[in-house]
Amino acid sequence: MVESSTYEYVPHPHTVRKLSHQDEPVKVADQLPKGSFGARFNAWLAVKVTTGVGTMWCAYAFALLALVSLPSAIRSHSPVILVSWISQTFLQLVLLSVIIVGQNVLAAAQDKRSEATYEDADAVLHEAVEIQEHLKQQDATLNILIERLTALEARIS
Repeated sequence: MVESSTYEYVPHPHTVRKLSHQDEPVKVADQLPKGSFGARFNAWLAVKVTTGVGTMWCAYAFALLALVSLPSAIRSHSPVILVSWISQTFLQLVLLSVIIVGQNVLAAAQDKRSEATYEDADAVLHEAVEIQEHLKQQDATLNILIERLTALEARIS
């Protein structure tokens, strides 16, 4: 006699959380401090300064500001002062903003990729659940066929 058995699907706890929509994509705002007023203020101020400095307009303004002292550096006829102006004044001021702009562009692209990955994973999870349901229906059908075959064998023997 053939015994029929049905596979019992036990979803992973992460799958249960995901299917109940308790698990959403991580947002930047979720990472900000929620503790003391000081921590929240410091994070707020840092975001505001970074947002302001991280623009190409700020880079242009810094470049103009740095150019104000260029004639003086040139008139000094000192290579040390000229190199100092280039490295300490121009590059630091201008590249600061340009690097932040680049980081913002890269971060936006990464956020878009992360969101797409999250949506893909969510879709795969739902497909896997559908496959489990399909397999459950197949198990039920196979169990019926096994029972019929067992009954048929009993009548023949």
